[in-house]
Amino acid sequence: MTETAYQHPLMKAYWAQLDTRFKAVEDVFEDVMAEALAVLSRDDIHHYLDAARVIGKLGRGVEPMLVFLEEWPSVVKALGEEAVLSEYMAFVMKMQKSPNGKAILPFLETMAPVARKQHAREQMRHYMEIADDLMTRTTGSIHGHHTTFPSPGLPEFFRQAPFLFSQLSMGGLRNWVEYGIRNYRTHPERQIDYFSLQSADARAVLQRERHGVLFADVERRLDLYLRALWQAPDQLVPYSTAFDELRKPIPYYDKLGMRVPDVFDDFVPPSPASGGGAGGEGTRVSGLDRYRAVLAHMVGHRRWSSSVVADNYSPFQRMAVEFFEDCRIENLLIREYPGLRRIFLALHPKPVEGACDPETTSCLRHRLTMMSRALIDPDHSYTDPHLLEFAGRFHELLTAGASNLREMADLALSYVARTRRQSDQFAKVWFDGTVIDYRDDNRHLWQYIEDSDDEEFFDDPEKSNKKPAEVQSLPPRHYPEWDYHSQTYRPDWVSLYEHLHPKGSASDIDRLLQKHDALAKRLKRILDLLKPQDKVRIRYQEEGSELDLDVAIRSLIDFKGGANPDPRINMSHKTSGRNIAVSLLLDLSESLNEKVAGSEQTILELSQEAVTLLAWAVERLGDPFAIAGFHSNTRHDVRFMHIKGYSERFTDEVKGRLAAMAAGWSTRMGAAMRHAAHYLEARPADKKLLLVLTDGQPADVDSPDERLLIEDARRAVRELDQKGIFSYCINLDPKADEYVSDIFGHQYTVVDNIQRLPEKLPELFMALTK
Repeated sequence: MTETAYQHPLMKAYWAQLDTRFKAVEDVFEDVMAEALAVLSRDDIHHYLDAARVIGKLGRGVEPMLVFLEEWPSVVKALGEEAVLSEYMAFVMKMQKSPNGKAILPFLETMAPVARKQHAREQMRHYMEIADDLMTRTTGSIHGHHTTFPSPGLPEFFRQAPFLFSQLSMGGLRNWVEYGIRNYRTHPERQIDYFSLQSADARAVLQRERHGVLFADVERRLDLYLRALWQAPDQLVPYSTAFDELRKPIPYYDKLGMRVPDVFDDFVPPSPASGGGAGGEGTRVSGLDRYRAVLAHMVGHRRWSSSVVADNYSPFQRMAVEFFEDCRIENLLIREYPGLRRIFLALHPKPVEGACDPETTSCLRHRLTMMSRALIDPDHSYTDPHLLEFAGRFHELLTAGASNLREMADLALSYVARTRRQSDQFAKVWFDGTVIDYRDDNRHLWQYIEDSDDEEFFDDPEKSNKKPAEVQSLPPRHYPEWDYHSQTYRPDWVSLYEHLHPKGSASDIDRLLQKHDALAKRLKRILDLLKPQDKVRIRYQEEGSELDLDVAIRSLIDFKGGANPDPRINMSHKTSGRNIAVSLLLDLSESLNEKVAGSEQTILELSQEAVTLLAWAVERLGDPFAIAGFHSNTRHDVRFMHIKGYSERFTDEVKGRLAAMAAGWSTRMGAAMRHAAHYLEARPADKKLLLVLTDGQPADVDSPDERLLIEDARRAVRELDQKGIFSYCINLDPKADEYVSDIFGHQYTVVDNIQRLPEKLPELFMALTK
């Protein structure tokens, strides 16, 4: 692209910074930047373009650069402020410097779907650590020849990562990868089978590592739970407990959202004989209820807790304040939703009184956990006089109202002063039965005076990290594509760009209508029969709006003659109407420029006449009706052009777009159908119809396997059917019988005589919507 190709000065500068001559990037650059400018800050935009420039100069062609430009804004949307580009680029460069450069593309292709599953920078860092370990341990070399072989399983692992994260927690994924490395490190073919999930061993280990309730499976339900019960639309961010062996992470919340484990097993309390101090013996709590308990506890803190200055308290005092405040919050939650008591009591440990020996062990945690149990369990069996005294004082404060953190702090300090012992300072601390894993870490309760002296505390809110001025364009939409070989979706595989079709001369369409004046008159007579009538009578009703005289007289004659009269002598009326929404999707690929056999017209010109007559007919019927065209130039550039919207009338504006129809490139049908269905699904209609007008089978220049896009279109038809959208294909290819039934089943018509298309298309529409 030349230096002056872009009119917008900002776009000129961005294109110069990208520094590439790839034509495929040039074709989509402005559209890709629309999404990037919507989500990235000014500094991030420059880092984004610098990274893309580096990837484009790795010597691996245009594909990695295109994928990165398309995918990185989606990663930022998934991770928010936690998206750190430098970490991704460091891993890309590490693969580039190793023999594993071919794994860069599948890594970039799947980084956005994986980020949407994980939501957190720490999780993505664990993911790259697992991949790095796999790469390091399975990259082979022949000693003496200085020849190094790439890891056979690494590219397959990246391709399967989105699916694996829908089945496994981060810890489960690590164990699954470890098994594959340990058993197939020296067997390249079997390693590929394992990491591509083709071997029975891979699937068996996958099933073995699946346990508990994955956050990814219940994220939507938890989000609805927060919104419906607590009016708290917070971002939920998972973390893994598999990597921190010394100190397990626990839930917490901050300005970026609520942090919860990526998996929760069902909780089964140990038996009393085990001495573990289980709460609610025999009470099993599902993983989903454990998530609910964690979220309820954090929501309670956000609603009722304040904060105090931590510098005035010792560590032991802060611990006691947190225990009392946690119990206050849980009592308030139980007041609002009493069913939470069962879950809290089942999850809260029940320490055995006297189990900790204060002569040899620090028992502070043991005493506080017993106090915590007593404060939420009216049926506790503890007899310690201090515990009973402070439990009574606690409930007196809550009886008077909701209390507050300051009163809890005073109560906690009094309790610590009355019960502390010299042994509380011992290094040996009693932990058995004291871990309450559904409570957060209470960081929100404390303020540290030195925080206010930080330089960033005084930062100007109008700092330079603002979003740059936006360039007017629509960001791309990313759609999956079905891979029939692996029977899985390739997530975010297709980038689709939508535009309003350019305008031509509306008078050209008026001339086409005049040319087909005789056909229009014949269609008009059919349309008059299809038009909805104002009212339709419903006869033979026992109750109705008025008397049906014919039936009433007949019933009277029967009555006079001694027969049982028909009691259904009334009638009512209902309004008759068509509740249909239709989308016409036009294949505008290069083959439409071919001339029809025995005619001087091209297929495109005949399609234009047919669509014109159809739009005129539907306008007379009054059905909501949209027209769009599509073509593609690889999976990175599918163009979807709006010609007529549902709410638009068949005006000169629409006629102008229809007159300017042009054909080019290829036919990636599945993505276009999914996008058309995106709009059609939102229409409030009883019947939804997607008409696809095409002259050939799905195909694209980057898909040598001709079955691949046929199978994807077939899958798209199935998806639409599940959404209540009826798909129907009008195919102009005489050889269409070889493939069209594979895609649409029996829902298609092949028009052998293309010259009759202007007549056939409106008649077919009316037959389908009758």
